[in-house]
Amino acid sequence: MTTPHIDAPDDAFAKVVIMPGDPLRAKWIAETYLKDAKLVNQVRGMYGYTGYTKNGKRISVMGSGMGMPSIGIYSHELYSFFGVETIIRVGTCGAYQDDIDLFDVLLASTACTDSNWGYQYGVPQISVGADFELAKAASDVLDKRGLRYHAGSVLSADVFYDPDPNYYKKWKDLNVLGVEMESYALYLNAITLKKRALTLLTVTDHFTKEVKKATPEERQLGLGKMIEAALEVAEQYA
Repeated sequence: MTTPHIDAPDDAFAKVVIMPGDPLRAKWIAETYLKDAKLVNQVRGMYGYTGYTKNGKRISVMGSGMGMPSIGIYSHELYSFFGVETIIRVGTCGAYQDDIDLFDVLLASTACTDSNWGYQYGVPQISVGADFELAKAASDVLDKRGLRYHAGSVLSADVFYDPDPNYYKKWKDLNVLGVEMESYALYLNAITLKKRALTLLTVTDHFTKEVKKATPEERQLGLGKMIEAALEVAEQYA
């Protein structure tokens, strides 16, 4: 099957895809956590791999790029043309709430947005959420692993460098946990295509309190714990 953005055989992808934003992080996940991982896509440098977990479950991992248009394209093509049933986004975010610390995990049970992504369906303010069973499975795994996490709504924003330094405050007041740039489009695609989606995020920045700058080693360790949890959840749906 060839789409405008993925060139791979019809059976190249597993039913479950772990999806970081960075294609090089997808490569790292595949090389670190999957056995017999094969490169199945590299169109536009957006690497996709399929391999097996240590428990023998067939899993894929592929980058999404940055922003809703990018993840919107890749998730749509994976869901619609390659037999993918479940996508678990693993990413980073900035936190809005004071009780959230650096390297905490956010389980995005819902996503809100300031984007016009919903206009394509004529309902720009539609509320979107993760698959409930998938979110519950992730909560159980995070609890079992003893990882500090927060479940709730995240903001999927179109703008990274916002000219208004106080823009975040209205979202903070609505108890939005933090901000990233992709989950709303992923969730809306999953809802309309009757598929499953979930986002797990590691906090790497904070809007409301001073946090020390994370070292590369700390970032990798923090992300690694979240990714291991995501893979455990993925195995339940493989």
